[in-house]
Amino acid sequence: MEIGLIILAVAVLAAALIVVFARPKAAAAAPADPRLDTVLQGQATIAEQFRHTSAAQAAMTAQVDALKEKLAESLAASAQKTGETFVSITERLTVIDTAQKNITELSSHVVSLKAIFSDKQARGAISQDQMEAIVAEHLAPDQYEFQATLSNGKRPDCLIRIPNVAARIVVDSKFPLEAFEALRVAETEDAKKAAMVFVRDSMAKHVKDIKDKYLIPGEVQTPAIMFVPSDSIYAELHAGFPETLRRARQDQVVVVSPHVFMLVIGTIQSLLRDAKMREQAHAIQVAVGALLQDVKRLGERVGKLRDHFDTTNKDIGQIEISMKGIERHSDRIAQVELGEPPSPATLPKG
Repeated sequence: MEIGLIILAVAVLAAALIVVFARPKAAAAAPADPRLDTVLQGQATIAEQFRHTSAAQAAMTAQVDALKEKLAESLAASAQKTGETFVSITERLTVIDTAQKNITELSSHVVSLKAIFSDKQARGAISQDQMEAIVAEHLAPDQYEFQATLSNGKRPDCLIRIPNVAARIVVDSKFPLEAFEALRVAETEDAKKAAMVFVRDSMAKHVKDIKDKYLIPGEVQTPAIMFVPSDSIYAELHAGFPETLRRARQDQVVVVSPHVFMLVIGTIQSLLRDAKMREQAHAIQVAVGALLQDVKRLGERVGKLRDHFDTTNKDIGQIEISMKGIERHSDRIAQVELGEPPSPATLPKG
């Protein structure tokens, strides 16, 4: 808009100049044309507007420069933030990629673990390893034996020795996981009932196998221990199958979880400590008896020494008496007044 005003002012000025120079020169005495004064006033006004327009344009240019500077700073800050955001996103994507790899690896481990638990032999090995770790951690090597052979040729998972007792404690680490898995996945009431029957039958069969294979009178202590490597399964047995556990106890088989088994091992440790204390008490009793004999002999020797001292004291007393007699005689001799010594002629002839 300001540029249009400038162009208009230039056009008016040019028209005025054309009018002035195009007119013929009047005589010197002719009066001035008032229209020329009007044109000159308009020219001054246009020039003033032109100056104002130039100042406004300069101010606008300064504002545009300031706006450009602010825009450049804003763009630079935005670019920096965008770069930082990209770096952060890249790092997060790296973390997500690592987590995805871990999840994939964990999924493969879960699949492998499921395959292991579907294999009875592998599952039994895991249960046995857990049981053996508890036994080896809490008992001395001479107090237990893994895979020992009984007199009937059977080999229980572990035999624990009790001091001063010939019979040993049998620990079996196998357990019927299929029955408990069927109970866990059962959704309908009929499926749960069938799974509970499966659990009872499996437990009864397993208890009977332990009883028939390992409970040899005079060789194995009763009850035998059935190790269940899961506290949740042990809790499920107590909550849903108390009758099954009662029948197992009647057959001299006790079902234990890892925590309960550690308590059993602690009780066995107490028995071992008591046996060692009894052995040590006997040794202490023998040592005290020998000490009493030594004390008795020492008393006799002290008595004999006292007798020697008494005799010595008596002898010393007699010696002191003799010494006193000698002193008295010496005093008497010292008090005797002696005259002149006799002449040889008067001495008696021998």
